[in-house]
Amino acid sequence: MSDAGPNDWNRKIIEEFRANAGKVGGPFEGAPMLLLHHTGARTGSERVNPLVYQPVGDSFAVFASKGGHPTHPDWFRNLLAHPEATVEVGTETRRVRARVLEGDEREQVWSKQKELMPGFAEYEAKTKGLRQIPVLLLERLD
Repeated sequence: MSDAGPNDWNRKIIEEFRANAGKVGGPFEGAPMLLLHHTGARTGSERVNPLVYQPVGDSFAVFASKGGHPTHPDWFRNLLAHPEATVEVGTETRRVRARVLEGDEREQVWSKQKELMPGFAEYEAKTKGLRQIPVLLLERLD
């Protein structure tokens, strides 16, 4: 069993992402990935998380699945408090504003994500209905 925590896991993915123009291997090989730079809700410190995304026009849909954990990921709470953020996609950096999708708009994007990457359906099942996995749209500001 490894002592590596989520920060070490994320750090390795971030390093691989930047070394390979936005491409990573392992369980995320071939998946569209971005690096989300966001502001801590309590600390005000910049945080960076690698996330799988789905392109939606010029925007990026991201999914607060946390692997099906019963609580939302910290980055989701941070975006609620500070919706303006920055993303690295490939070799580009873009400013974005996060918006939580609701109703039919959410369902359309979420259903497509589960078709594209069935692991997301597994995350949904793991929640056992205790929470709905939030879907956020990161809309370009520039």
